Parts: sequence; structure tokens; C-alpha cells
Amino acid sequence: MTFNRTRRGLTALAALLALGAGVAQAQTDFPSRPIELVVPFQPGGGTDALARSFADASRKHMPQSMIIVNKPGASGSIGWQDVAAAKPDGYRLAVITVELATLPHMGIGKISYEDLQPIAQLNADPAAITVRADAPWNTIEEFLAAAKKDPGKIGVANAGNGSIWHLAAAALEEKTGVKFNHVPFQGAGPGVLALLGGHVDAAAVSPAEVSTYVAAGKLKTLAVMADQRVKGFDKVPTLKERKIDLSIGTWRGIAAPKNTPPEVVAYLKKLALNASSEPAFRETLDKQNLGFVYADDAAFKAVIARDNAYFKSLITKLGIKN
Repeated sequence: MTFNRTRRGLTALAALLALGAGVAQAQTDFPSRPIELVVPFQPGGGTDALARSFADASRKHMPQSMIIVNKPGASGSIGWQDVAAAKPDGYRLAVITVELATLPHMGIGKISYEDLQPIAQLNADPAAITVRADAPWNTIEEFLAAAKKDPGKIGVANAGNGSIWHLAAAALEEKTGVKFNHVPFQGAGPGVLALLGGHVDAAAVSPAEVSTYVAAGKLKTLAVMADQRVKGFDKVPTLKERKIDLSIGTWRGIAAPKNTPPEVVAYLKKLALNASSEPAFRETLDKQNLGFVYADDAAFKAVIARDNAYFKSLITKLGIKN
């Protein structure tokens, strides 16, 4: 009897050791092939720029490459749904933005922040109002006065219905009593190109997404929706300086499908920390005027949950629906 118990115990111990070896092997083997990073917007915007820089920086810290896949549509929902439905093995990730906390409350897409596993926050940026350099408005007051004079006439580009930039412009309407013609695009990049081409009068996007054209003298930013002035846009006032109490913006980070194994999440967390610490990554963000903000998975999830509650309240207040 004692021998049988001992044999069973040794068998169980061997099984546990084999399981441990299997987990260790899984940790060692990941990643054994390239990782796809889905950007749910068109190329050219701040989200795409951050993703490509992060993918470049990650090469120093893992044996495989990271491939960017642009999958735009429905203000980000199509790309996020694609990743949420992917096998939770760490080989298909997403760049997530604040729209993950806005779209569900507008009935856009079938995705919520609870369908994805946050890995790390990498960025935060405010909204801004930008116009062409030859536009007749040189201050935010002049721009708003024109909008008030002709309600619904001034076309303002955004990154899609329900996007943070749509909500930023709508919140500005609510604060000032003006009315814009909201013009959605599949990402900030196409919206900015439409502004450059004269197809819209203004764009409600981040400073990062217009910085190149502002520096080239093709566009001018009238105001930023932040608590403080933005680095690189030091001469541009905040709305609060102009007595408009509005501060709103986006964040960006990396997420995996829900139920991704803990050991894979741990690997990706370390990768995100190391890649985002690379000087080249920080320099790219600085050049693009993208604000660097880092938070690990737990802190990032708390940020998302907080903003989910805030935007649910804001969207209800503004009465915005798809």
C-alpha cells in the first residue's frame, strides 16, 4: 500500500514537472514567428506613426519582427473586433485608442474594452482645432464667431463618427453654442489631407497629426483642448486660457485578445516597457509631437475603465448617436 501511494505520488510529481517544463518551454518559444500589430486606422495619423515606431523599437528586444497591419473602418471597431476574435496566443495585437471607451455608447461596432487585454499605455494627447494657413481666422474666437454666424456651414474633419475627435468638436459645440458640419474620415490622416485639399474648413485632431504641416506653414492651429500648452505648440493657447472650460483628448497603447496566457502577457509587458524606453522611440514621439505616457497593464486598464464611464456620461449628455 505504501509503495503504491509512493508510486502515485512520484507519478503526480513527474506530471507537475512536465507541466512546468511545458510552461517554461512556451515562455522560451514565444515568439517563434512575427507578431502582427493591427492599427485600426488608415496610415498617416498619429496612431499609425506610434505603431510603426514601436514596432521598430521592439526589434532590439525580441527574436522576431513586428508587422504593422492597417485595418480601418467604423472608427476603429473593425480592427479591434478582428483582434478580439483572434486566437489569444500573443501573435495578433492591437493599438488601442480612447475610442474603445466611446464607441460602445454610440452603438458603433460590437466591441468593448472588456474584450481585450491591455498590455501598456504609451501615449496621451489633447485635441486641437486646426485650419489652413490661408484661412480667414487667426484666433479661436474668430473661428467660433464665424461658426456661430453660419450654423452648420463650417466643415470640421474628424477620424470617424464616435471618434474622440468627433466628440471633441461636439463638446466644443456644446460649450460655446455653435454648430459645425461634422465630416467623418477613416482616421485622422485622411481628415488632415482633406483639410489641406480644401475639402473641409478645419480639423479636430491632435497636434501631433498636423505638426508636419504646421511646421511647413501649410496649416495653423488655433487652440488646444488641454490643461496646459503643448510642447512644440508653445504659442498656441489652450481653450481654458480663452475662458472655454474644455480639456479632452486621446490615449494610445497596446492590447492583446482576452484570455491571452499570463506568461505571454508578461513577455509582452516586458517588451512594451523595453521598446518604449528606446531613445529612438522617444525621439520619434517628440518629433511627431506625440506625448509619451507609460502605464502598465493594471494602471492602463484603470484609465480605460475611468474614461469609459466619463464618455458614457458625455455622449448621453450631448445626445450623440450613430
